[in-house]
Amino acid sequence: MPGNQNQARGRNPCRAQWQKGIKNSDRNGDRRAMKTILECIREIIRSRNLIWELAKSDFKKRFAGSYFGIVWMFVQPVVTVVIYFMIFQLGFKSVPPIPGVPYVLWLVPGIVPWFYFNEGLNAGTNCLQEYHYLVKKVVFNVEILPVIKLVSCCIVHAIFLCIMIAMFFCYGKLPMATWFQILYYSFALSVLILALSYFTASINVFFKDMAQIVSILLQFGMWLTPIMWDPLMFPNRPSWLEPLLKINPTYYIAAGYRDSMLSGNWFWERPMLTIYYWAVTLLLLYIGLRVFRRLRPHFSDVL
Repeated sequence: MPGNQNQARGRNPCRAQWQKGIKNSDRNGDRRAMKTILECIREIIRSRNLIWELAKSDFKKRFAGSYFGIVWMFVQPVVTVVIYFMIFQLGFKSVPPIPGVPYVLWLVPGIVPWFYFNEGLNAGTNCLQEYHYLVKKVVFNVEILPVIKLVSCCIVHAIFLCIMIAMFFCYGKLPMATWFQILYYSFALSVLILALSYFTASINVFFKDMAQIVSILLQFGMWLTPIMWDPLMFPNRPSWLEPLLKINPTYYIAAGYRDSMLSGNWFWERPMLTIYYWAVTLLLLYIGLRVFRRLRPHFSDVL
């Protein structure tokens, strides 16, 4: 018995050191992640004027030489909304989960952020190829290229938000205080787009199929968010369906836009979903930045 007690005492210091080492490693990992994200924020603030000028230039050149110009930017989204309206409201007679709300008014707050997410991630994925001449410049910080594409897409998103609000007025909907909350959800979505863009853009330089993979995943994602339907529309839905959908971070955004425009609910009324969203988004941002910075020295060699 005394021998066993002595052995236990001998093991305890080792176990204490091992546990202390794990805590220190976790603490160092947290500090490294926070430092990486803060460096990104400082660089964006430092280069804000350059980012804005290049984003405006990117926005203007998209349809340069086109007869209708910027009009084409809105044709496809508007046609998409009209098609879904005809299929789900006029065809299937779908009833939104919010009583007294027309299907099109329920659809638009969900699909407008998805247009932004879809366009922003596709543009961010291809940004290094598009601006390859800047990547090869030693003095240019390529880390702001995904931000430039994001700001350019954000301009389009702002116009769509104005169109959405005008549509609500046309349907006789009075403004609510929660409409200002759209700014919060737009910012939250922007961070998610940027986080994913850092990862996909850096991989796309070496693996050219990444852009096509992203495009296909976005097609699936539109139905899995969900945008055109809601679990509450199906009386016999399985109990696991809604918790499964909430794993997708864009679920939080689509639900938040609808909360802001229709239900009048604030984001803090979804506390667990809010915490989950920001935990996942910041983790993705850290991973995206680490991968981007690890591969950055090799960008100019490949491009």
